[in-house]
Amino acid sequence: MLDEVERWLTRRSWSVSDRSLDELLAAKARHGNRVSVVLPALDEEETVGEIVATIRRELMTRAVPLVDELVVVDSGSSDRTAAVAAAAGARVVHRDTILPRIPALPGKGEVLWRSLLVTSGDIVCFIDADLREFSADFVTGIVGPLLTEPDVQFVKGMYDRPLGEATGQGGRVTELVARPLLNLHWPLLAGFVQPLGGEYAARRSLLERLPFPVGYGVELGLLVDALHTVGLDALAQVDIGVRKHRHQDGRALGRMAAAIYRTAQLRLARGHLVRPRLTQFERGADGFEPLTHSVDTEERPPMEDIVEYTTRRVA
Repeated sequence: MLDEVERWLTRRSWSVSDRSLDELLAAKARHGNRVSVVLPALDEEETVGEIVATIRRELMTRAVPLVDELVVVDSGSSDRTAAVAAAAGARVVHRDTILPRIPALPGKGEVLWRSLLVTSGDIVCFIDADLREFSADFVTGIVGPLLTEPDVQFVKGMYDRPLGEATGQGGRVTELVARPLLNLHWPLLAGFVQPLGGEYAARRSLLERLPFPVGYGVELGLLVDALHTVGLDALAQVDIGVRKHRHQDGRALGRMAAAIYRTAQLRLARGHLVRPRLTQFERGADGFEPLTHSVDTEERPPMEDIVEYTTRRVA
């Protein structure tokens, strides 16, 4: 590990317990920062309600006004995600109603990009909607440095990711794809424990300057681009404990890995690119059958380039 990264680990890696809720509220009042929490959601009726209810109950009261707005962006759920989230107290916005002149593409990054148009916080916190045993510490932990450290611009959550009963076996794409890519090509980012984690927060002034890969590559893309935009010392991570969520099967992980590799490749070279297709195999009645999928390749431009966004900001 580079000496610079070792120094960064001592300066920019914290635990959620390092900042009390009272400290965060005092810092928020002192600097006047508004905090928005965004949950991108697709068929998450089993978990989204409890996440929303916890944030409303613990962080959005008169006594604890840490979060100013809580928005669930539904990317086309076929279940009761929207109804459950609204009943729990979130403002629910459908992806397709945001920036309708640009047809929406499938993918988590698309939802996160569009969420900037329907939120107003100076600090934007993203939380995945499939978390189980959710704690408000996830929010307080990752927004904490942004409230108390003026030089910090982007904060990732770090945590244990169990796979079933096996401790620390989650995050398979991180270990097999993302971590090798970062260590080899962006060694300054080698200190991030969960580079692909879906719980992170950033200043709006940074997010609006970054392109957003529309699919699975969004977390790696934002992290790499944030490094190049504001430098390592403006990035941080906070230990928020244990993250439990729904795990995807091996083929879904393969598609995720391909999209992440493609995102990295786009940032390494804008010249020759590999074919953005991935073939996987599934046993059928006549043996193994090939299934070919397109790899997410689209990226949305920085939000500051979108006229509807800049007009809204001026207004």
